[in-house]
Amino acid sequence: MGDEAKGAKPFDPMEPWRGARDVYLDAWAKTMVDMVNTEAYAQATGTMLDMYLTASTPFREAVEKAMLKTLEQLAMPSRAGVVSIAERMTNIEMRLDDLDAKVDVIRGLIASAGRASRPEPVKAAPVSRKLVAKKTAKKGKK
Repeated sequence: MGDEAKGAKPFDPMEPWRGARDVYLDAWAKTMVDMVNTEAYAQATGTMLDMYLTASTPFREAVEKAMLKTLEQLAMPSRAGVVSIAERMTNIEMRLDDLDAKVDVIRGLIASAGRASRPEPVKAAPVSRKLVAKKTAKKGKK
């Protein structure tokens, strides 16, 4: 207890092991960084990746075919179907944007033409109820 009162750390039997572990891990980390940053490692990794992709291609294609058949039987769209619909929707959206821009131009032209010359509004002739009734009766007889 005398050591604890003076602020000294109590004896830890694992401390030398921790120090050895840290030195060991630092040495491995430096060695691995040096090894990974070499051209030989890059070539070896590239070769392994190429072999993996070559070996997995038939399996991946078989899984894709099975998935397409399953989706077809469940009446669900495949990835290609969803992509196709998305492309069509994008095309429709672009066309609507173009039409909207053209309508805005036409509105602007109409508004500017309307401000330039304001014609007198044409008044519609009053329509009597008797005239409407006669026209409706004639259409009913035909």
